[in-house]
Parts: sequence; structure tokens; C-alpha cells
Amino acid sequence: MSHHKRRVYPQVQVPYATSVPVVAEQQQVQQQIDQTAYTMGNVQLNDNAYSFTQPMSNNQYPAAGKVVNQLYPVDLFTELPPPIRDLSLPPPPIIISQDNIVTPSESINVPCQYFRSTLNTVPKTSSLLKKTKLPFGIVIKPYLHLQDSENQVPLNTDGVIVRCRRCRSYMNPFVTFINQGRKWQCNICRFKNDVPFGFDQNLQGAPINRYERNEIKNSVVEYLAPVEYSIREPPPSVYVFVLDVSQNTIKNGLLATSARTILENLEFLPNHDGRTRVSIICVDHSLHYFYVPLDDDYEESDDEESDEDNGEEDEDDSSEEDEEDDCSETVQMFDIGDLDEPFLPMPSDELVVPLKYCRKNLEKLLKKIPEIFQDTRSSGFALGPALEAASSLIKGTGGKVEVISSTLPNTGTGKLKKRNEQGVLNTAKESSQLLSCNDSFYKTFTIECSKLQITVDMFLASEEYMDVATLSHLGRFSGGQTHFYPGFNATSLNDVTKFTRELSRHLSMDISMETVMRVRGSTGLRATSFFGHFFNRSSDLCAFSTMPRDQSYLFGISIEDSLTTEYCYLQVSTLLTLNTGERRIRVMTLALPTTESARDVFASADQLAITDFITQNAVSKALNSSMHSARDFITKSLQDILIAYKKEISMSNVNSVTSLNLCANLRMLPLLMNALSKHIAFRSGVVPSDYRASALNKLETEPLHYLIKSIYPTVYSLHDIPDEVGLPNVKGKTVLPEPINATISLFERYGLYLIDNSAELFLWVGGDAVPELLRDVFSIDTISNIPVGKSELPLLNDSPFNERLRNIISNVRENNDTITFPSLYIIRGPSINEPANITSEREMASLRLWASSTLVEDKVLNCASYREYLQSMKTTINR
Repeated sequence: MSHHKRRVYPQVQVPYATSVPVVAEQQQVQQQIDQTAYTMGNVQLNDNAYSFTQPMSNNQYPAAGKVVNQLYPVDLFTELPPPIRDLSLPPPPIIISQDNIVTPSESINVPCQYFRSTLNTVPKTSSLLKKTKLPFGIVIKPYLHLQDSENQVPLNTDGVIVRCRRCRSYMNPFVTFINQGRKWQCNICRFKNDVPFGFDQNLQGAPINRYERNEIKNSVVEYLAPVEYSIREPPPSVYVFVLDVSQNTIKNGLLATSARTILENLEFLPNHDGRTRVSIICVDHSLHYFYVPLDDDYEESDDEESDEDNGEEDEDDSSEEDEEDDCSETVQMFDIGDLDEPFLPMPSDELVVPLKYCRKNLEKLLKKIPEIFQDTRSSGFALGPALEAASSLIKGTGGKVEVISSTLPNTGTGKLKKRNEQGVLNTAKESSQLLSCNDSFYKTFTIECSKLQITVDMFLASEEYMDVATLSHLGRFSGGQTHFYPGFNATSLNDVTKFTRELSRHLSMDISMETVMRVRGSTGLRATSFFGHFFNRSSDLCAFSTMPRDQSYLFGISIEDSLTTEYCYLQVSTLLTLNTGERRIRVMTLALPTTESARDVFASADQLAITDFITQNAVSKALNSSMHSARDFITKSLQDILIAYKKEISMSNVNSVTSLNLCANLRMLPLLMNALSKHIAFRSGVVPSDYRASALNKLETEPLHYLIKSIYPTVYSLHDIPDEVGLPNVKGKTVLPEPINATISLFERYGLYLIDNSAELFLWVGGDAVPELLRDVFSIDTISNIPVGKSELPLLNDSPFNERLRNIISNVRENNDTITFPSLYIIRGPSINEPANITSEREMASLRLWASSTLVEDKVLNCASYREYLQSMKTTINR
């Protein structure tokens, strides 16, 4: 049966089907969404402003003729259900006069994917900022993709790097040329600098048009840095794999899975300059080093290798087993049992080997490691000594330490004990006793890692307690990350698929070494708070031993002196070493208009960036203070903004007491704050500490669009998709359905829905789904036979509808800017004739509760529904 034609499955008549909004109401809501999406983008002159609603008597207008974003007030109660299409809209436009740009262009400002401000119009004084109660910060994502070859930015290779002599900012599109072009005035500090010799010439000395230079035409640009920007020769990329080989890791199959994954990805490790080096340390109650010699034929030319392959193909195939058996003769293993005074059995340069020349022998070793340790009886895992050994190996170069484990460190330095969660979860002591670092070694070691340019990444996969709260400190301050796979077992294909996909993406991701990032702002602006995984070396310098491509950072900005100009500027510069061996500087410059009007500040506020700002501060409070202070911060931040808006903007409006008003560009903020309070990182109730710590850790670095999705999941209705959905468009990309609101009230009992919270996918099959739908999706006729739990959709060659659904799921999963591969959970919704008191049904109830917790507009556990939340806010601000 073809589903290229739209098919609407018949509705099963049930008494509660009337809970779904009628068609007329849905159309009315859609029209309202469309109208607001259009008007929010309008930019008009003040004296010709279009009146979106009733005129506001206390409008504060800026200087005549200045172009500003218009403020459109809305009553949040009339915006129910909330128009979630707003979540995919761009932020309010940053309006810069063309006279303020060296080379006028509408797209001259930095793209928001790289650099995003919570306020796209900045108050001129700190007192005005305090009045609005809006936070001022910037969201930074230096790289948009896992591979640097994608979306490359303009690169200057002529060696001419023009910087202000006073503030050291870089030339950018917003400077001013003066004195017939012989000088330039810095837009950051207003200092007048000489234009250097060579600025108007190319490498051959021929004259060029300065207005065509990359730094003048682009707000994101890179420079090839000269030698004075380096303190030593660019180091190679170095990977030290620390593999847990204790009994638990053998039993759940993690060792075999990780060894095979590393082997398959050796060719994809960043090795652009051919200098990448690799070492492997296996760890149980002892440390096991490996000497890997050079491959026998590494000196042969490509032609010789080709001839050998053609002439001896059969011989190579037949001798593959002999080569593996010969591994013990070519690779040597050294066991170090003295953990109190561990030592390197060989010089470090013989244990950390060049990938280019040792790849074949590394592959042999990785094939043999599961066999070597398959009969181990050791339950120990000496992580602390292993980390110290790894740092000793690469202290001269720096690099990445990749720890893969399923055992709580229990031997030697840094050994941990399972914390007693009973009676502590969901209490005032939860943060201090369960979410804090449980051993000072992990704090002091990360400081040492920063000095040695070493990053630690953790891959923790176990059914047991792992103390994620403690181990995540290793990545938090070294530029790394902690990845958590609870309940991992290699007998589950889905567990193996997720782990191998994510580890593979992680290993193939480009990185930067010896990286520092600095924020500079106009006179009066200063970065005062820093969030993300790095080491804050000084008041404005963030150090990354290595910088990954899948993390985001947020900096809080304070207004310390009044801004006297019509525009202010923020510039983020990142000095780094690529895997190619090149030292580069990436510069991103953001121009923002300033104002003395609270109205302008509100009209240009970015609700998604503000959500990130509040989230990062709440994470910090959860880790350093208490869960209560984190939840209170989320609630109070929104309350303060609503009160300030009422006082500064809408106090004189007739309905200001009976309504709950906010500007249209911020109307998703209350929804996001309500949803954030229900996130596993913050919600009250009993949440195992490993899960809570992992969620907090992930929020710290998640890029903005994934962070928003983890707070407010994307929900798709699949049983009624239009004809084009699930099929490729003209660009070859699968068309996705329009999202619906995250509420169970929109779920039909016979429907099919996909929930995407960026970490997991839930496929919700209505308990009264008709046999036609079940056959087309699963090739079964009875709802009780669907494969519930962690699973995948079957491949049905005779069902085009099944193919379209798999295309949709594949499109959601496959992204080139994150390593995350969401697992799919299939859930059967409740039915009228559902059996009771059966173990499988109780398990299904648990799955439903988990999936339902992502429907954040509803009441989740003891957290209020969105409507209740708004009512509570209204009551609070009208007191």
C-alpha cells in the first residue's frame, strides 16, 4: 500500500477523544502563530511604527529617525497553547547603521550560530540594565561542525595582523579609517592607530584594495599566526587510551566493544600533518603498558604497496591469522603492579608511537587486547595511577587522554567509594554530599593537566554506580567531556550502536591544541563570569588544553561604566594550534546598538540566549550551592523579568493587573523556564545522583539549539504526515513534519508520535492504534506485539510509510555538529482493554512515565503544568 499519497488512519472512537482541540481552534492558533512570526521580524522607523496591539502610553522613544526593533506586547494567557514555532525563529535583528561599517553589508555582523548576545540592544548604563532585570551575556560556539573542512571561514595568510596598540583588539568591519586612510580608529577603545605597512599590498608587493581584505568584509575571520604567537614548535596530536580491563568491563562487553571501535577509527583520527601519536594503557589493579614497534613496511612507497597487494593478495588473506598470533612477538606488554611508586617501563617516546608508522601493529594489538584480558579475575580499577601515568607519558607534548571504563575507581590514588544516597536525595544535602567532588585528587589533577596541555575525556558505561559527579571534574576543567551510558551491555545491539557511533564521532572530530580564548569589550564592558569546560586562567583568559568542536561557551558581561557611543562591541579571539601544525587566530566581532530606553532593551532581547544564561547559572548553583538555590534562581529570574516589564513597560495599560504581559520576542521564556524546572538536572524528587550529575554536566557545554531541545523537546505527529514529509526535498534532505506542542492533550489514542529531547528519541504508539498503522510501521496486527523499550524500527521493503518514518528518524539522528546518537525507545500508550498487574505492564508504565516527563507543558511529577505556572507567576507579580 503506497504512502506517497497522504493517508489518514481511521480514528478509534473513544470517550476521551474530545480532549483534543477542534479543527477550528487549531486553525485559529496556527493563524496566530503565523501572524506573530511575521510581525516579530518587522523593523521599522519609530515615527512610522505599526501598532501591533493597543498603543502604549508610556513608550520611551529613542532619537528621531534611529531604526529600532518594535516592541509588541502580548498577554501570555491568550497565547495558550504557546506558539512553539517561535523557538525556531532567529533572534531579534541587530540593527547597525550602514554608516558605522567600513564596507556596508546587511550581513556584516557575526552570524548568531557563532556568537549570540542575550541583548541585541544594550543599555547604556548599569542602572538601566538592573531595571530591566534582563541578563547580559554572550553565547559562543567557535566551530559549527565536527570537521573543520566544513563551513570554513575566510583565512588571512599574508602575515599582516593589525591590532590596536592600546586594547590589543583586532581590526574588524566596524573600525574607522581617518587621516586619508593613514590611521584607523579602534571601535573597541577609540584609540587612533597607524595603518601598518603592507596592509594595502599582497605578498608579492602589488597594491590591493584594503576594502576587499577579509578582516574588513567579515566579522568572523582567521589569521595564520606568525612565530611570535607560539612559545614552542606546534605539538602533534596525541591520544592516550586508558582502557579499563577489570572483570566488570569484560563481563558487560565494554572492552571488546571499545577496542574494536578504536581499531576501526585509527584511520579517522585527526592526522592531517602525519604526526599524530597514540598510546594504550590497560588498567585493572595494575597498569599494563604496551610497546608497539614500527610496521615492517612503513618505508615502502605507495607503488610498492600496490604491487604487493596485487601479487600477494591470497597470501595476505591466508596469513592474517598468523599475523594476529604473531602479535605477542611484535608487541610487548609491561605490567606495573607498584601503584605507590609507579614508573614508566620505557622512555615515553617508545610508548607513545606515531600512528602513521605503527598503525598495522596498533591494529594487531587492539584485536588481541580482549583476548589478553578475557580471563581476568581482577575487580580493581586504578584510575588515579593510570591518569598520572598518562600525564607522565605526554607531559612534553600535551594531548588527549581517553578513559573508557565501567568500574568505579577503587584502587590506588583517587579511589572512590559508593556514596550513600538513601535519605540524601531530594534534600538540602543533595548537592554537597552527592554532586560534589568526592576526592581532591580529581581537582588537583585537572589543574596540573591545564599546565601540561592535557585534556581528559571520560566514557563511563555501566549498570553500577560510577560517581559521575566526581569523575566529570576531569573533563570540566581540562576542556574535555564526560559521556555516561547507564545500563550498558554489549548483548544489546542498541547499546553497542549508540556507544560505537558516539565514540567514533568523538575520535574523528577535529581538535585544536594549546588554545586560549579572550573576550574584549567596548570601554565600560567587561566579561565577569565564564561558563563551559575550560580552565579560567585569569580574569578574562580561558585556557583549553584541547578545544573540541561540539561544545558551546557562555560569558556574562557587566556594564561597569556608562556607554557613551551609539554602538558597543564585543570581540572574541581564539589562539589555537590545528592538527595541520598551523597556529591560527580566530576572531569574531559583534556590534550592538546602545539605548537609554528600557523598551528598546526588551524589544531586542533574545529569549533563547537568555535561557542559556539562566541555565548555566542554575547549573553552577546546583553544583556549588544547593538544588533548592538552583530551582529558586530559575523561578526568581523569570519573576524579576515579568515584574520589571510590568513596571517599566505596561504599568499604565488597563489590563496590566488581570493579564500577564510580556513582549512577543520573549513570550517563549516562561515556557522554557517552566520546562527547565522539570529537566532531570533540576526537578525535585528522587533522581539517582549519576543521572543528575550527567545531566548537569551535559547542560554546561550543550550548543544552544540542542540545549533548547533538551529543555523543550520537539514532538512530531507521524500518523497524519503530509505527502512530502519523510521524503527528500530538492536538496536531498529529508523533509520533517511541523512540530506540535509537548502536551499529552494533543496525543490521539490511535496516533503515532516521535519525541526528540536531543539525548533520546521516544516513539509513542497509541494504545488504540488501528491494525493498518501497525502493519505499515511494524508488520504486525496486534498492539501488544510491538517491540517496546530500546529498539529500532524494522526495515519493511514493502511499506513506503515505514521507509518515510525511518528517514525521519535518521534525519533527526544524523548531525554534523554533535557526537550524540540518540537511542530510540518504543512505547505503547495506554488502552481501554489494557491488562493490569502484569510485570511487563508495570515496566511499560515506567517507560510511559519517562516519556511523559518530556511532555513539559503538562504537570510532570510534582512540577506545575504551564498554565498553572503562568497563574502562579501572575499571582506573584500582582501582589
